[in-house]
Amino acid sequence: MKCLLLCAGYATRLFPLTENFPKALLNVGKKPLLDYILDEVNTIDEIDEIYLVTNRKYTPHFEKWADEKNNIKPITVFNDDTTTNENRLGAIGDIQFVIDKANIKDDLLIIAGDNLFTFKLKDFVDYQKEKNTSTVCVKEEKYDNLKRLGVVETDDNMQIIGFEEKPENPKGKYAATAVYLYPSNVVPEFKQYIDEGNNADAPGNFVAYLYKKLPVSGYVFDGTWYDVGTHEALAEVNEIYNKD
Repeated sequence: MKCLLLCAGYATRLFPLTENFPKALLNVGKKPLLDYILDEVNTIDEIDEIYLVTNRKYTPHFEKWADEKNNIKPITVFNDDTTTNENRLGAIGDIQFVIDKANIKDDLLIIAGDNLFTFKLKDFVDYQKEKNTSTVCVKEEKYDNLKRLGVVETDDNMQIIGFEEKPENPKGKYAATAVYLYPSNVVPEFKQYIDEGNNADAPGNFVAYLYKKLPVSGYVFDGTWYDVGTHEALAEVNEIYNKD
């Protein structure tokens, strides 16, 4: 199994903090946001390589971080060679970029670098093994919160039967987080998705495409999850984590 950390966005909502420094390396509490994710990834025995994709501006920061970590699992940083928010590849474009560069043919765990969560990633991986399908982490949210998130509908077996990004009238009760696990046989579907001219930006768009072709399961986790994308969200998680 491979792990891909998505860190190629330009985090414009967090300017000036991220104008020349990546969001995923901003401190939350006493360490960079990305370190919390890495700690969980390191608990997954099946993962033998970690890939991180970023842009030309942030590549030196992530290369320095990876070198200093001297992690128990090797980390390779990929530069997608984009330079601005206007010419970025988009999350799905970056996923395919790394699939091509690293010749990925294994199961693929994908995590957005601005996710902060307290659930055990190993539990998610174990659940996916039981389901033997593509799987996304989901969290039950209040109705008003769902309107600004990706919303999934599920059947009684937690198979996804609907997906909407930021719906005005949410039909489901679960929000999709940017934590996904795709079996090796599904990995080629990313190229098919892009070749068909679909939106290469938000990773949830691929879930919306995939569930109509192949089974996709939702994993309801026990714990908290934060999308650290704004100054308000960053201040909130720092207040929480600085108490620890």
